[in-house]
Amino acid sequence: MKVIEYKGKKLKLPYELTEGEATADMTTRINPFSGESIDLPRFAAIIYDTVMELNHYAEMKDRATGQALGISEHQKDWQKVRDGLNFFRRYFAKEYMVLLD
Repeated sequence: MKVIEYKGKKLKLPYELTEGEATADMTTRINPFSGESIDLPRFAAIIYDTVMELNHYAEMKDRATGQALGISEHQKDWQKVRDGLNFFRRYFAKEYMVLLD
């Protein structure tokens, strides 16, 4: 599933979701740095969780190879992170500002 309809709009997803994950049931996520929280649909929460996980793994790869975070030879990994961030900027700007900015 690469496109989901939400509130009458078609949203292009950055990652594959299963049918059960692609729901609009609301859930809460908390910014681990600021402590701010915000509600978002389950599919967007899963994308947020994926962005955070992919970011963690990309940082670990960069550190393990002694490279600068985000500007290393691991650009395929960082592109996956950017894809998720761009999804939030485009479709969930308010949530992006709370959780990812």
